[in-house]
Amino acid sequence: MPGPARFPVTTISGMPVVRVPAEIDITNAGLLREALQSAAAYGHATIVVDMSGTAFCDTVGLQVLVLAHRRASAEGGEIRLVVRAAPLLRLFSLTGIDRVIPNFATLNGAVSELPAIAIRPSGRRTWPQASAHARGEVTGCAASPR
Repeated sequence: MPGPARFPVTTISGMPVVRVPAEIDITNAGLLREALQSAAAYGHATIVVDMSGTAFCDTVGLQVLVLAHRRASAEGGEIRLVVRAAPLLRLFSLTGIDRVIPNFATLNGAVSELPAIAIRPSGRRTWPQASAHARGEVTGCAASPR
């Protein structure tokens, strides 16, 4: 299954798996989005994102993962993350991502816990366009008082 060069998409036990590089940031988050779209087009609502070799993910990368999970959930599936790096586990805990997107310590655990959910090929899927922040158009943010 082809995917963007830096985010190869393969299948394991019939489930699409997107392998992510050591860092996800604004410079490559678009490639991650494309790889997730490619994996979704394969006909499965559940997609595994193998972040076992990833040590850094910025907010744009988090946004791509959350939007992909929302889309997969709407299709009756989910995004599953394979995460090992303590900094990422902490980031997901602090942001609440770990309560929204299932994460696993091993790739085997992510692909074997539940079978992949196949969806009907009912036309092309379209994913939400990147936000102004993801396109680099937002230059500042306001902090909310605590």
